[in-house]
This record gives sequence, structure tokens and C-alpha cells, in this order.
Amino acid sequence: MKRLKLRGSGIDIPVMSLGTWAFGSDAIWGKTDEAEAAETVRRAVQTGIVQIDTAPSYGMGKSEEILGRAMKGIREQVILSTKCGLSWGERNEGQLHVERDGYRIVRNLSAECIRRDLESSLKRLQTEYVDIYYIHYPVEGPHAVPVGETMDELNRMKKEGKIRAIGVSNVTPALLEEYCANADVEIIQEKYSLLDRRAENGLLAACRERNIVLQAYSPLEQGALTERFRQDRGTPQLKRFASKPWGRPACHERLLQMLDGWSDLCGKYQCGPEHLAIAWILKQGDVNVLCGARKVSHLESDLCGADIELTAEETARIRRDAEAFCAG
Repeated sequence: MKRLKLRGSGIDIPVMSLGTWAFGSDAIWGKTDEAEAAETVRRAVQTGIVQIDTAPSYGMGKSEEILGRAMKGIREQVILSTKCGLSWGERNEGQLHVERDGYRIVRNLSAECIRRDLESSLKRLQTEYVDIYYIHYPVEGPHAVPVGETMDELNRMKKEGKIRAIGVSNVTPALLEEYCANADVEIIQEKYSLLDRRAENGLLAACRERNIVLQAYSPLEQGALTERFRQDRGTPQLKRFASKPWGRPACHERLLQMLDGWSDLCGKYQCGPEHLAIAWILKQGDVNVLCGARKVSHLESDLCGADIELTAEETARIRRDAEAFCAG
């Protein structure tokens, strides 16, 4: 599998990584079988998907706890990433992010808060350091702090050896520039899929200009760009699709038509639409694809996408189809 080197730290990551949001067993994803999730982690490492991502807010610490137990004996083989800036509980104040599963999750990037986030994550993950530490979301309004305060604290964490590289997530090109003025930002985690290409509005170009790796999360739109979604012809009732356009009957039908239209490509490559969606992102340059999985079968299926080498014509065709769908 092709690999990408982070500019400053020299960390070498594969072009595909494992996301563990679903490990958290929240209302969006449902209950997790911990033994199965742990086996998925070990299998990922065996197959070369050694970069594994989590966050404190995934199940209010549960994803980190499961991952910490799963990494026993293999921690040094894992390029581990987690995040700061989203917290919950009585001690935490900040910009409201979301209320879910009875918790009020807030954004806070003060030095005190992100230090507390890191120390809590290290305990849950049962490790002394994190390879890549992301700012999960920017903070706006009265709870915002100067970017310099946040980045200075992250720089201190690097000097202490508690984190190896700094990453940011969910940013604009302008905010990225401000972050970079205060620290060595080596990787960006951003939503990027065939159905959501906002990263192409300046952010991808900014990453290329600064030699920053872009890590694409939700490349399959939480399951909407998969064969399973295509086979289940009824309008999806899953909670994670409730706010999505394809959760509505008319739009859902058009999405199915788009996926059906790729049957010749699926036949050629002996794959499903999910593999085409992954392969398409990998054709966009030095981009890492972050695929969520908590079952070995899902992980191994995602791997097939990295093996497909779409032609330039096929890549353009898939883009046109997605643009036509989104425009409709």
C-alpha cells in the first residue's frame, strides 16, 4: 500500500487509515461488540493499516477505552491519533457542539481544556504518547481563545514527547493559515467524499501548497455509498441519515440510480460502489482515506478500494455523475 510521509515529524502513514467513531456505541451507530472491534484493530495492523484514529467524544471516551485495550502488545506498531477540543461533563464550558445520548458536548480550545483532554485520553488509551493530535473543531463566539494560546500548548506537548505531530480538523483555508503561523501543522482531517467535495474549495490546494497531508473522513457518507445501501431499496430509516438529502424518498431514489449506473465499473473491477468511491478519492492526489470499521469483514472490504486503479476517464465519469446528483 502506498504511504505518505508527514513533513516535519517524518511519520509515515498508509494511504488508508482506520476510523473508530463507531466503537463508541452512541445513538448514531448502536451497540459495539468489543471483542469484534478489537479483532478489527489487530487485523488492520496485520494488513498495513497501522494509522488508527479516535477521539474522546466518540462514545464519551468509550472508543478510546476499547482501542486502548485492543492495542495491548501492538502499541508500537500503531500510528495512533486522537483529538482535543470537544468535552463534556460538569467542569466543561464552551461553545455548544451537540447534545447526544444525554450529554452536552462543547467546544473549548483553551490551554487548560486541551491539556485536560490529552491527559484523559492518554489514560483511556493506556499509552504515554499520541502520534498525531488533532484539534477536533474550531471554536467561535465568546468561548473562543486566541489561536496562539491553543497552538502554544500543543507545541509544549510536542516538546514533552506526549504528542509527535499536530493536526487540525474541520477548518477553512484562512483558519489553516492562522494555525500554520503558530505551529507546524502536518495533517488535516476533513470531510471529503463524492457527495461532499467542499474540501476542493481551496483546502486541497492549500494543503498541496504547504505540503500538508489531507485525511478524508466519511468517504462513504456513513454507508450511503455502499452496495448494502444500494441493495436495500427502501428509503433508509437509520438515524445517521435523518438529516441527509438521501434520507428523503426522491433524493434517495436518484442516489440509487447513480449507484446502479456504475454496474459496468463494478463488474470490471469485481467490486461494489464503496470501492469505487474510495478509489476515486485516492486519485485526487496525496490524500489519506479514513474508513470507519468495527468488523473485520468491513475492514477487508474497504481494503479492496485501495487496490483499484481507475483510469482518468473513469475518474472523470464518476465525478460527473456525482456532480449531476448533487446539482439535482
